[in-house]
Amino acid sequence: MKEILRRSITGVIYVVLLLGSVFLSSDAFDFLFMAFGLACLYEFKRIVRLKTYYIYIAYLGLWWVFIYLTNDIRLITVLMLLTITVDLALLVFLFSKKAKHFNDLQKFIIAVFYIGGGCMFLTMIPYKQNNFAKFLIMGIFILIWVNDTFAYLVGRSIGRTKLFPAVSPKKTVEGSFGGLIFALVAAFVLSKYETSLSLMQWMILATVIVIAGSLGDLLESKFKRVADVKDSGAILPGHGGVWDRLDSLVFAAPFAYLVLNLFSYVS
Repeated sequence: MKEILRRSITGVIYVVLLLGSVFLSSDAFDFLFMAFGLACLYEFKRIVRLKTYYIYIAYLGLWWVFIYLTNDIRLITVLMLLTITVDLALLVFLFSKKAKHFNDLQKFIIAVFYIGGGCMFLTMIPYKQNNFAKFLIMGIFILIWVNDTFAYLVGRSIGRTKLFPAVSPKKTVEGSFGGLIFALVAAFVLSKYETSLSLMQWMILATVIVIAGSLGDLLESKFKRVADVKDSGAILPGHGGVWDRLDSLVFAAPFAYLVLNLFSYVS
């Protein structure tokens, strides 16, 4: 009971901080996720035993260039393709049964693009023609939270078939489908309030976010299993580290950004 209370209090504070930054200002939102990115990098660096501190310089440099200095779609597209390429390469690591040992250069590249790129594209999503789409980014958070919550509840109540026991023994196929179904329901509701996307676009976005977010969750679990640790950190009582909370969002963000830009392109 005490553990549930501690998790609940931490969860409420996390959600209030996140949504508070969205409604306070775009700068507050950017700063929060810049700080979250640094925390995730620290936890990733510790888990993979990367000794260099240059990843912080590289991350902050990329952040400054792409968030504040340039709106060049060509440069942003290059960064997006690099980030997605690294993410897809990490899926090979996720599903490989062979032990994989990354060298320091590979760890550096993964840290900058998988963690750093994910956080950057998450903050790029709400911006369109100098407007800050508060309800769009809120909708993405809601889709992730609904999927996580109902995947857990459905999996716990009727889950029988293990999804990926070698990496995450508690996740089930039934739970994953339950999370997706409820996320689609949430997308239907969101389409009534955030009309910049059509119902079909919300459904497509929800599907991409759920699939990519679930893979991101499994990927972080794989890194932790290889490192033989339970949590990425201990900064969030009852929840572990910042990376533990953002693993789904960080991995899903560049794919969501790509889908949203395809919607703009074809509409």
